Amino acid sequence: MNGCRLRRAVYGLSIAASVAASVAASVAAGFALAWAGGWSPARAEGVDANLTCVFDGGFSWSYEAGKFASKAPEPLAFEIADIDLEAQSARLRTRDGNGAGALRVVRALNANHFLEVVNEGFLTLTTVYDFDPAKSAYPAVHSRHLGLLGQPIFAQYTGLCRKAG
Repeated sequence: MNGCRLRRAVYGLSIAASVAASVAASVAAGFALAWAGGWSPARAEGVDANLTCVFDGGFSWSYEAGKFASKAPEPLAFEIADIDLEAQSARLRTRDGNGAGALRVVRALNANHFLEVVNEGFLTLTTVYDFDPAKSAYPAVHSRHLGLLGQPIFAQYTGLCRKAG
């Protein structure tokens, strides 16, 4: 206890402040290493600018007669184009040419989320995870939250995205 009092008296720091300063110094050293190229955190960087995504697994649910019913959804494919992670923007293009929607990008560790808010206010979300070299593709999940004739309908698809081209 006397050592703690002496240290506080000499340096003018409480133990909590001393610990906080030590943590801050460690974080600063970590960022310095990352900047110098000695270490980098896992993150979803360097994603291709255009991806073709194919979803062939998952489930779809609808709410009818007071309960949810599930079924396997039809396969789904689309392109996420003009991906700009810095500007947090991209475009959605469907294979049947049925328009191109604006996507908002939310960056995360090991993934990028692409959000589309459709005209009626419903939401679609596609999460593209880091590249899997074994599959030569990006694992992905696509979710839809919408309503049809007043009934809730939502679906989750699983699949892969590959460099378009």
